[in-house]
Amino acid sequence: MSEPDRTRSVTGEDEVVDLCRELIQIDTSNYGDHSGPGERKAAEYVAEKLAEVGLEPQIFESHQGRASTVVRIEGEDRSRPGLLIHGHTDVVPANAADWTHHPFSGEIADGCVWGRGAVDMKDMDAMTLAVVRDRMRSGRKPPRDLVLAFLADEEAGGKFGAKHLVNKHPDLFEGVTEAIGEVGGFSFTVNEKLRLYLVETAQKGMHWMKLTVDGTAGHGSMIHKDNAITELSEAVGRLGRHKFPVRVTKTLRHFLDELGDALGTELDPENMDATLAKLGGIAKLIGASLQNTANPTQLGAGYKVNVIPGQATAHVDARYLPGYEEEFLADLDRILGPNVKREDVHADKALETTFDGALVDAMQTALSAEDPIARAVPYMLSAGTDAKSFDDLGIRCFGFAPLKLPPELDFAGMFHGVDERVPVDALKFGVRVLDRFIEAS
Repeated sequence: MSEPDRTRSVTGEDEVVDLCRELIQIDTSNYGDHSGPGERKAAEYVAEKLAEVGLEPQIFESHQGRASTVVRIEGEDRSRPGLLIHGHTDVVPANAADWTHHPFSGEIADGCVWGRGAVDMKDMDAMTLAVVRDRMRSGRKPPRDLVLAFLADEEAGGKFGAKHLVNKHPDLFEGVTEAIGEVGGFSFTVNEKLRLYLVETAQKGMHWMKLTVDGTAGHGSMIHKDNAITELSEAVGRLGRHKFPVRVTKTLRHFLDELGDALGTELDPENMDATLAKLGGIAKLIGASLQNTANPTQLGAGYKVNVIPGQATAHVDARYLPGYEEEFLADLDRILGPNVKREDVHADKALETTFDGALVDAMQTALSAEDPIARAVPYMLSAGTDAKSFDDLGIRCFGFAPLKLPPELDFAGMFHGVDERVPVDALKFGVRVLDRFIEAS
């Protein structure tokens, strides 16, 4: 690595907002069927920004337009295990008519950068680029090897992004034992003396499934006791209304202990309604991690009003807690009944790691240096990320994309929501914390 440039004037904080805006302006909508524009343009943008500071990134295209960018940065001590920082460049689609500011404008308004991907997760992509570019310009090697991965297809399960790289190019991650990625490190203000930063240490597993009921087709005017739509609708109604029991995972127990200590009270996992009432905007995130869930999302049947169809189908987004998959699937079969056939459209495992070790210490150190009232705490993500793929390589994964947020911002509502936005100050805070984190890790 070259000697530090003492004349440099641009810092990571200076450019992170523009990097975020420019990434948002690249439409990478992922419809899950290759009908979107793909991530190639974003992959090339990222590669260009890395090459500008002397790195040699590689672009991997798994399908036309579905491209990911990866680069390794040599550390001071190459005998140490490497650290992976990963982010995805694809986003879920957005209907511009619903937004206050166009979802692909990257507009700055009310102190925020607006647009699809502002928090999921082009903010972290931009912060990572900003930190690495700054460190390269100033000649600051990381303490150990860093692997940066900017990935395609996370919003559809990662088949053409992280899974492709893990299966086809595992050598890219040789020697890497730990990783950080999205949906963690964001703040929840308890009071003027304490701000919790939720670090993701666990993820629910998933079963996206198709339900099918076969019946007897016939004329809509006849009396018909074997109606596939009726049978399926009743089963879907039972499933959609079912409340699965709260299960106290290791992550939930640790989170409740930390939160109880912060609030000065013991929190009872059997009375989670009272606990969630204290959590404001993060109640949605925490509430969804307390139990298994199964939400019907699509229905399909019939082709004419006077024809009883011979088959009806539904799709369900089902998520299970670590350690509870077998129980969950048995519950589903019991609720649905014997006449409903279920099959997986996409399935992936649950993850859970402990909240300890040098990497966790580095997170707390970096946060405290920029926010004296910060305390890092573990939590479980109800959704999934590319960490599931990297876990296949034995990499210990955390969600840590640090943001200090205003208490009134509905951060959970930003994910896949309308008017997604991230505060400018939060982006700059994230750059400072990530830089310190890399140095401490």
